[in-house]
Amino acid sequence: MTATAPGRARPPRSTKQTLGSIVIGFEFIVVFLAALVAFGLEVVPATVALGGGGALLALMLVTMYLLRYPVGFVLGWTVQLLVFASGLVLPAIFVVGAFFAALWAYCMIAGARIDREKAAAQSAWTTAETQEENP
Repeated sequence: MTATAPGRARPPRSTKQTLGSIVIGFEFIVVFLAALVAFGLEVVPATVALGGGGALLALMLVTMYLLRYPVGFVLGWTVQLLVFASGLVLPAIFVVGAFFAALWAYCMIAGARIDREKAAAQSAWTTAETQEENP
């Protein structure tokens, strides 16, 4: 059973969407744990640590949902910037933020390339089939 309406097929996810959601998903776990560390170490008040962390986590969930639209990728870059900037609270997060930003950039570049190659291969396949049917 699918979650889509009957007679309405859901378009397949692009490689760029899939890789983006994987990166944000792993980053979600790290940000959750970093918010708990900031709370536990009392680096900032509890409302800032947990509230700010919760807001960033909510933005990450929204971003994962919106990756099916172009605005999702813009939000993804925004998330990377905010995670990196949270290194102002916990300096170790600068390293984590830089790692995830680099991973995000690589996945966006590689995912777009793979999607282009898949589209070109599909187009070539469709053209070859059409030529076989109409000699």
